[in-house]
Amino acid sequence: MNEETAENSDLQATEEPIIEIIDMHKWFGEFHVLRGIDLTIQQKERIVICGPSGSGKSTLIRCINRLEEHQRGQIIVDGIELTNNLKNIEKIRTEVGMVFQHFNLFPHLTIVDNLALGPIWVRKVPKKEAIEAAMHYLEKVHIAEQAQKFPGQLSGGQQQRVAIARSLCMSPKIMLFDEPTSALDPEMIKEVLDVMIDLAKEGMTMIVVTHEMGFAKSVAHRVLFMDFGQIVEGNTPEEFFENPQHDRTKLFLSQILH
Repeated sequence: MNEETAENSDLQATEEPIIEIIDMHKWFGEFHVLRGIDLTIQQKERIVICGPSGSGKSTLIRCINRLEEHQRGQIIVDGIELTNNLKNIEKIRTEVGMVFQHFNLFPHLTIVDNLALGPIWVRKVPKKEAIEAAMHYLEKVHIAEQAQKFPGQLSGGQQQRVAIARSLCMSPKIMLFDEPTSALDPEMIKEVLDVMIDLAKEGMTMIVVTHEMGFAKSVAHRVLFMDFGQIVEGNTPEEFFENPQHDRTKLFLSQILH
């Protein structure tokens, strides 16, 4: 507990936030999916976002690396504002890794080639160096022995660990996780969460959309609850789970915590 408190104070002492979102709005046609989002995230901070389906959680994190375009307000990532400037978008995407519900691996490439592809093509890393880095990160996610296999030969949990390693190969400053365990069988969830916990211990800035509340309690600095496109409540895990302030948060927690 003391260690966590000390870590939080270190975060608060960071001068420049790594992500700043100011009065951000997003529409899908007539549907106002994100409404006045204000959020500041410090370097090395770990945020868990939860909320009911359709509340805007995934759309919010997809806006952070411009997979979705916001229509109003500001998003500033590592000092760069996200606008229509393609160079800025490319720069931010090299610094922001993303792991999706589904693994999006190339089925015709081996695991190690899936990992090396991005660094070779985007960062212009020599192939030998990219392969070495790929093996390093496969070791990190405890799956190096699968390097020469193809995605279809791996379990869902193994493929998701590969997807995490692939993002790490790009040396991101920030990792976004969009419900990374929701497509997995229950027995595979722990192996993916364990890898994410290891990543958190190393100080990676992480934003995780998930309903894995055990993960939120053990890893997050802050838990945010979203509903109807707004951040309804945000607090430390202890306060969020033990003393929720908003009636909507209380109802949500009563439904998912058995």
